[in-house]
Amino acid sequence: MTTAAPTTEIVTIPCLKDNYAFALHLRETGQTLIVDVPEAAPIVAECARRGWVITDVLLTHHHWDHVDGLPDLHAATDSPIRVWGAAADAHRLPALDHALHEGDVMAIGALRGTVYDVSGHTVGHIAVHFPQAGVIFTADSLMALGCGRLFEGTPAQMWQSLSKLTALPRDTLVCSGHEYTQSNARFALTIDPENKALQARATRIDEARAKGLPTVPSSLGMELDTNPFLRAKDPQIKAHLEMTDASDAECFAEIRQRKDQF
Repeated sequence: MTTAAPTTEIVTIPCLKDNYAFALHLRETGQTLIVDVPEAAPIVAECARRGWVITDVLLTHHHWDHVDGLPDLHAATDSPIRVWGAAADAHRLPALDHALHEGDVMAIGALRGTVYDVSGHTVGHIAVHFPQAGVIFTADSLMALGCGRLFEGTPAQMWQSLSKLTALPRDTLVCSGHEYTQSNARFALTIDPENKALQARATRIDEARAKGLPTVPSSLGMELDTNPFLRAKDPQIKAHLEMTDASDAECFAEIRQRKDQF
């Protein structure tokens, strides 16, 4: 899947069984940022096909299926690659050229990206929003119709992390790290069964997957309207869960627990 803004182009690159890497290309300078490297070969092939030179890599978190392709990517690339990642996760990441904290700005040519700490799936997970390109790379934090399993963080921590993203423009492209959307939709319908937008989205997802098409990226507006993990504050969902008096974070925790058992 390819999306384009006036000065940038974004390509979704399938990797491994169900991972996605992303290439963000700057037309004016020719620089290309790769977000996560599950494996090198598909990334190298896609960039070579387009004549793009890989100049930068962003590692969102330390899990093997997001970083293990980096040595092979270095080996396959003639020019140096700058590697960016979270300072808090640096001890578990490959060597970084730039260690990032929340609020820092990534500079790729004229493009600027704001760093968010979205700990929960892991502690030290980051997301980066590039407003000029209209995109946020969220990997395994905010996902299409889901959020990452909480391997290290707490439900309250993940709810806080996701809540940071909800104020971004609704048309922001959400580039997440896996093709889990179809199973996420089946679960979402158990939490928010009367949601017409969710029902329609689930149908579109089934149609796309039947054709072998990716369902990632999505838009933030679509996630706000249909993703139960962003909708834990919604009175209808709380009523459905019989949690009318619960806090938003408590409702989120219940949804996450149900998803773990789904």
